[in-house]
Amino acid sequence: MSLCTVCDLDQQWLRRTNPPAPVPNGTTLRIVDLFAGCGGLAFGLVEAARRLGVRAEVALAVERDKSALDIFESNLPTLDARCSDVELVFDGELGAALTLAERRIGREVRDVDLLVGGPPCQGNSDLNNKTRRDDPRNRLYARMARAAEVLEPACVVIENVPSVRHDRSGVVAVTRSALDSMGFRCMEAVVDARRAGVPQRRRRHVLVAVRDADVDLSFLEQFSQRCPHVRSISWAILDLETRASDTPFDSGAGVSQDNRRRIAWLFDNKKYDLPNSERPECHHSKHSYGSMYGRLRWGDPAQTLTTGFGSMGQGRYVHPSRRRTLTPHEAARIQTFPDYFDFGVTPRTSLARMIGNAVPPLLNVVLGESLIAQLSDVETEQEDSAA
Repeated sequence: MSLCTVCDLDQQWLRRTNPPAPVPNGTTLRIVDLFAGCGGLAFGLVEAARRLGVRAEVALAVERDKSALDIFESNLPTLDARCSDVELVFDGELGAALTLAERRIGREVRDVDLLVGGPPCQGNSDLNNKTRRDDPRNRLYARMARAAEVLEPACVVIENVPSVRHDRSGVVAVTRSALDSMGFRCMEAVVDARRAGVPQRRRRHVLVAVRDADVDLSFLEQFSQRCPHVRSISWAILDLETRASDTPFDSGAGVSQDNRRRIAWLFDNKKYDLPNSERPECHHSKHSYGSMYGRLRWGDPAQTLTTGFGSMGQGRYVHPSRRRTLTPHEAARIQTFPDYFDFGVTPRTSLARMIGNAVPPLLNVVLGESLIAQLSDVETEQEDSAA
C-alpha cells in the first residue's frame, strides 16, 4: 500500500539492485570517515549529495575491521582506506603539537569538507551492564576532535547512542570544548531515526560542528520528517517474504530446539509476546525484557536492530509470518541499506556485526540533504566572490 510519494521513492531506492548513475564530474565534496564500519554513515551522505546533484568522494576511511573496510571500499569511491585503529592514525593529545604521523596525514588528505564518524558505542550502550558510562572505548569519541585539529575540515558530524551524553569522563563536553576552541559552532541533538523514514525505533545522538557562520544548524534541533508517516517493517521487507535462497545473506540463523519450540508457540497461539512460562528459567519471574523472544508485527517499526538480530533471545527478531528470525538481507533493509549495497560473500557472523553496528544510511541521507545543500551554497558563494 502506497503511503506517499516520498515513501514510494525511498522504497524504490531501497529495492534498487543497480546503483544510480553517478553525478558528472565537477566540484567534489570530500568526506573523511573514521570508525567507518561497512560504510552506513558515509554511504548515506554520498547518497544525499547525489540527490542534490553534488559529486562526493571519500578522501579517507579508517576502520580496524578488515572485512568491514573491504565492504566499505566495494561500495564507496574511496581514495585512501586504512585498516587501523583511529587512535594510531591520529595519535596526538588534544591541543598538542601535531605528531609526525599526523603531519604526514595532514599533507596527504587535504581540503576536507566533511569529517564524520561513529565512534564505538558499546561502552555507552544501555545494554552494557559491565562498564557502561565508564568504558575506555568511550574516550575514542574525542579522537574526532583531534582529527579535526589535524585535517581542518569545514564540518564535523559525530553520531553515537543517546547515553554518550552521560559518560563519566564527559567525552561530549570535552569534544565540544576542543571544537569550540578551533572556531567551530556546535549543535547536538538526539534524533529519532523514524522521523527520517527508518523503519525501526532507533535514537541517535548527533553532534554537528561547522566553521562558516552562514550554515544554519537549526535543522538538527528541528529534525523533521519529510512525510507524515512512520514506516513499518512491511514497507521495508514485505517483498522479501517469499524470497528463497540458501545463501547466508537470505537465510535465517540456525536456532536451538528450545527456540524452535518457542517460535512454534508464538505462531500456533497467534501471539507476538512469549509468556514467562515459555521462556528460559531466568525469565520465569518478573523481568523487564518483554521484547526478547518476541515476534515482529508487519504494521509496526522494528525495535532497534543490533548485532543479535538473528537470535530471538536478544530481542523482538522473529519474522512476522515465517518461523525463523530475520535474515541479514531483511536486517539490512530495516537498517535502510538498499539492495545495490554489496555485502559480498560474507560469513553470517560478520554480516551480523556489520549490519547491526551500522548507522542507518537513510538517517544520513536526510541529515546530509540539509547540511550538504548549505555547504555547497557556501562554497559556491565563496568561489563566486573569489572570481
